[in-house]
Amino acid sequence: MSPAVSAGVRRSGPIAAGYRIGMTAPVMLAVTLAAAGGSALAGWPDRPLRIVVPFPAGGSTDAVARLSAEWMARSLGQPVTVENRTGASGTIAAEFVAQAAPDGHTLFMASLAQLSIVPQMGKVRYDPFRSFAPVTVVSRSYFALGVHPSLPARDVKQLVALARARPGELAYGSSGNGSAAHLTMALFLQRAGITMTHIPYKGVAPAIADLVGGHVPMVFGSVSEVLRYYKAGKLRVLGVSSERRLSQMPEVPTVAEQGYPGYVVTTWNGLVAPAATPENLLAALGGALRPACRDSGFAGRLAAMDAEPWCSSPAEFTEMLKADWARWGDAVRHSGARLE
Repeated sequence: MSPAVSAGVRRSGPIAAGYRIGMTAPVMLAVTLAAAGGSALAGWPDRPLRIVVPFPAGGSTDAVARLSAEWMARSLGQPVTVENRTGASGTIAAEFVAQAAPDGHTLFMASLAQLSIVPQMGKVRYDPFRSFAPVTVVSRSYFALGVHPSLPARDVKQLVALARARPGELAYGSSGNGSAAHLTMALFLQRAGITMTHIPYKGVAPAIADLVGGHVPMVFGSVSEVLRYYKAGKLRVLGVSSERRLSQMPEVPTVAEQGYPGYVVTTWNGLVAPAATPENLLAALGGALRPACRDSGFAGRLAAMDAEPWCSSPAEFTEMLKADWARWGDAVRHSGARLE
């Protein structure tokens, strides 16, 4: 993992999602502005908006941002661009938005890492709670415990028994030290009272490649990373981190139902604005996107990424962040992960 904030590469790749208001969008926008205090929003937005993404184009966070930009542009009547500012575990982008003008024209498509994990691993130049104003959690997804077929465990109970019989001998891969995949497994090991050896990779692709190739026995990866290999019969999935079984693989039980109630781990993408953004603008921004989660096309495009829509309220977003802070703080401490 790169040093926080002070190092990294900035890349910019804006795209326009500038759909003009159609026949029904003016009504939607008028309702949004009225609910948020329309008179105070006269003339806003008066120029294109941008959503800053902390990862390169092509990833899941980038895809959620571009889908959100399309919808918001139609609702607000201004183009919405997506700008990729990568590096330093996403903290370069987070710091940039934290320092942006709080005028409702710059948003950050945050992920679990920037607001709940990385700030607990080392010093960063923003505060997850004080530097940003929550707008909405757009989508969420879960993790799947994928194992190589040669591993003699067919469910979580058997895996735990195997680990107890061979303490420290079993290994698991992840997409990097302090990554969500690393800490998701660390949480499970803590709950199960077992130890394994962590093998960090430089990204998801090499970790999954070594898992499929039999060079590492397991990875607790996102559903989107594990599912296609599971469907192809190249991996076995012992459990998922969701509250309930997933429609993509309903035959796979949750970790919670296999003896670990309360073990629910979610990854998410959500929009936040600079902290001093006025409340009426925050309400208008959320109102421009929130109806998307009731749209079958929007939900279908998220489902293709193995994600589900949420479009939370700011209050729900805040409560989730508080719960995440405690959960991932425990995982960071248990794993000993630090910014490198």
